[in-house]
Amino acid sequence: MERGVTVEADGADVSSEMLPEASPPVSRHLLDTIPAQAPAGGTALDATARRTAPETGGRTAPETAAPRRRLRPWRLLPTPTGTPFTFVYAAVLIGTSLFALFADPGVVASALRGSSTDVAHLAHTPVFVLVASALWIAGGITSPFAACFLVVLTALERRIGGLRTAGVFVLGHTVATLATEVPVGLFVMAGHLPESSLHRLDYGISFGVAASIGALAGLLTPWLRWTVLAVFGGMLVEDLIAFTDPMANWGHLMALAIGVGTWPLVRRWRRAPGSSAT
Repeated sequence: MERGVTVEADGADVSSEMLPEASPPVSRHLLDTIPAQAPAGGTALDATARRTAPETGGRTAPETAAPRRRLRPWRLLPTPTGTPFTFVYAAVLIGTSLFALFADPGVVASALRGSSTDVAHLAHTPVFVLVASALWIAGGITSPFAACFLVVLTALERRIGGLRTAGVFVLGHTVATLATEVPVGLFVMAGHLPESSLHRLDYGISFGVAASIGALAGLLTPWLRWTVLAVFGGMLVEDLIAFTDPMANWGHLMALAIGVGTWPLVRRWRRAPGSSAT
């Protein structure tokens, strides 16, 4: 029957408006608990996750993959902007090495004697000879210490900066030189060595490089750190056993130990703001 028509049942009028109404709409709260219909190519669970996920402006946030470290061999060498201290110092060493190679041998010998950190020079002009002796490479640019200088000081300067790298180098060069030359003077005074030992030719960058290797090792991963120390330290011990130049050999070991002793400092410097790092 149509709605609004009055019918009679057992003598009573029954209006269609007294008939029960259609069930009320399902509550919104109940609907929210029902997973939405999955779109094509997805599941109901995916639709629910998309509905409950935070808004991203209608776009899905892209997945970020971990950056891949690429091998950049040119960073092993110094540059004027990235490692200015090592770059300028290397240019000076190349200049003095070329001078020693092509200049008159008498002039070269005189320059080396004047730069020697022997006891006689250290007693009269200590600062001058400590600086001048570090401007030469014993053995020239083909020396293994020349290659170590480029690679090690570049790596160290990229991690702790130029001034601090210079400080590590100067510390190893100065302390190891004094630790080997002062005993010579004492032994000469005691009569255990001839007076000619006061003029022993001593110059080069090897003490500073050895200290820089020791300092850099403290910034490497553990397996690489102990490998570098074992290989380089083993070479120094082998040279000491050969007893070809015991004063220099002891100086190299002392310089390496000095570099290792700077680990607390170089590790703090590496974390300091403004220090360059790779």
